[in-house]
Amino acid sequence: MKLGLDIGIDLGTAMVLIYVKGKGIVLSEPAVVAVNSRTGKVLAVGEEAAIMLGRTPDIVEAIRPLQDGVISDFKVTEVMLKTFISRVNRGIISSYFKPTIVVCVPSEITQVEQKAVEDACRNAGAREVFLIREPIAAAIGAGIDITRPQGSMIVDIGGGTTDIAVISMAEPVVDASLKIAGDKFNEAIVRYMRRKHNLLIGEQTAEELKIHIGCAYPREEELSEEVRGRNLITGLPSTIRLTSTETMEALEEPVSQIFEAIHSVIERTPPELLSDISARGIVLSGGGSLLYGLDRMLTSKVGIDVIVADEPERCVAIGTGRALTMMDKFTALN
Repeated sequence: MKLGLDIGIDLGTAMVLIYVKGKGIVLSEPAVVAVNSRTGKVLAVGEEAAIMLGRTPDIVEAIRPLQDGVISDFKVTEVMLKTFISRVNRGIISSYFKPTIVVCVPSEITQVEQKAVEDACRNAGAREVFLIREPIAAAIGAGIDITRPQGSMIVDIGGGTTDIAVISMAEPVVDASLKIAGDKFNEAIVRYMRRKHNLLIGEQTAEELKIHIGCAYPREEELSEEVRGRNLITGLPSTIRLTSTETMEALEEPVSQIFEAIHSVIERTPPELLSDISARGIVLSGGGSLLYGLDRMLTSKVGIDVIVADEPERCVAIGTGRALTMMDKFTALN
């Protein structure tokens, strides 16, 4: 007899989203855990821990246990998953009632990394664990019928990885995964501020700048924002005004790397499937796809319409959840 709930998990570098069958997305929290560095005791998980990033004394360490889309700290990931699963499945998980969990992973994942994800989920209370490729989940969540014998192209730009795939009949025909995504956008802004303005800023400040004035294509109206940080020459607090044009310059390298990866996948795509893609367009998903003008920049360079999916940051979670009812349609990684 099947017991417990069916759960889909978007185990992201920046965020963890959980989809429960029949309820939709019921949890969306940062993939951060705060621990006491002396005792190892977990102090906070998710939103509460994220607030501590860059603001904690030495005794408290705010950890992001996933790096570049894979588990870098197994024990902390396990604690994080147990906490999140218990929040959405309160009173259900026990030795008798355990959920079936489907988790998405990057296209290029080693068997060791794969086993780490499976073990973390089982230790967090799963009865069964299935892994599916992130672009497959993203395509399902974006509303693409992946079961048809025609080419569909998805580019999922998350926090740690960008996963690109041309899909036909529920399987990736050509795919690629690169460790350039939202986190690298932030790092590029931090580096730019150091190089151009001798100003040291934190990751969260860079994230806010990316969201507020960041762009990959010229804005119709120039935006600017005050940025506070530490002057690297004087060592004192300093404030400068950054423009959206400068953010485009700062983000040029990681954005170009994503374009090159898309270009490479297109070059390897069979002509018949490429014809389908040219007619239907390329779909962008993931939080990174929300960077202003990214779709327009890619359209101008690729020569194919590039469309941002509805609720792009939720596509993978929705697709992972929906995959619970269609596991027979495609090949899981297990």
